[in-house]
Amino acid sequence: MNSTPPPTPPPATPVAPVLTEVRYSLPELLKEIEQERLSQPFAMEKLDQVEIAKLFSKPRARRVLKSRK
Repeated sequence: MNSTPPPTPPPATPVAPVLTEVRYSLPELLKEIEQERLSQPFAMEKLDQVEIAKLFSKPRARRVLKSRK
């Protein structure tokens, strides 16, 4: 007779992912921010924010002139 063990049921509670802490050097981060602010692509990104906001803003209602009869 061939006997196979019954399948094991899945755990009742899901296993939580293990979190690890990452530390960055503050002077390195500040230096990187300063370089980004001085770079041309970052300056263009700041300018583009106005144009992006225009795309998502609600259009203003236009005034329609009444025809004279």
